[in-house]
Amino acid sequence: MTIGDHLDALYRLPAYTFPGPDHRPDDLPDADSSAWRIGSGVYDAEEDWTDAFARFCAAVDTTRVRALIVGAWQEAYDTDPSAVIEALVAARDRLPALRALFVGDMVMEECEISWINQTDVTPLLTAFPDLEEFGVRGGSGLRFPALRHTGLRKLTMESGGLPADVVRGVAGSDLPALEELDLWLGTPDYGGDSEVADLEPILSGARLPRLRHLALRNSEMQDAVAAAVAAAPVVARLEVLDLSMGVLTDDGAAALLAGQPLTHLKQLDLHHHYMTEPLQERLRQTLEPAGVALDLDHGDADEDHDHNGTVWRYVAVGE
Repeated sequence: MTIGDHLDALYRLPAYTFPGPDHRPDDLPDADSSAWRIGSGVYDAEEDWTDAFARFCAAVDTTRVRALIVGAWQEAYDTDPSAVIEALVAARDRLPALRALFVGDMVMEECEISWINQTDVTPLLTAFPDLEEFGVRGGSGLRFPALRHTGLRKLTMESGGLPADVVRGVAGSDLPALEELDLWLGTPDYGGDSEVADLEPILSGARLPRLRHLALRNSEMQDAVAAAVAAAPVVARLEVLDLSMGVLTDDGAAALLAGQPLTHLKQLDLHHHYMTEPLQERLRQTLEPAGVALDLDHGDADEDHDHNGTVWRYVAVGE
């Protein structure tokens, strides 16, 4: 599976793509009514991303803008968004109402997720201390040194492989307001070289006192993640636990069932999995009577077998 659709909303606002240079800007929506997607072409771009952003700033009352989506930038398969980040940081005084920002909203026709080049994105969080939601897509070159941010409520990192240094940076960050954390850990084939030990500060919950929604998904080591989650202190305060999109088998499911009770959860999302029906039924019998919304959709989690009898299983989003 790859990503085929752009974000349709951010910060509970519908996404609106800022038009290209040939469009007259006199019929735009109200500045605070949309999550504005600003992008250029990856291939043969009509203009640079920074030029599109300059037009946006000239056409829209940026003091009222609440959400921005950074779409494609030129040659994203070979160029990181340093210029994009510099432009946004330079415009911070023009964006006093900005509360949500997503960097890298590209679909497969523009740039496969594993091809998207990233860089250190933390200058954006430093420049916008009132930001409540932040997301990034693409793990290649991504950096996220540990920081403190007192306003951030939701952090999303989508990748086919999240570097271990990034996982450790998130885990070491002081995010006292964070309510939702969504990490696509991915596979070593695409740079996802983290280990379960890297997640320990997250699973302890010590720096995340308000966390209610934890997603550790799209992982090749999903069984090991599930086993660690089964005994993690943070789980007792969660409302939503998401271990979907990865290579979760009966071993991981059995670890969850043998661990701490999960009946307090509102939702447990395990879709795209490799569990057998008996384990799925045990999960249903244990959790559904307690009112837990359980997602066991198998999706497109198909196995391949080579001539040596080796079984190959895949995460939902790799390339």
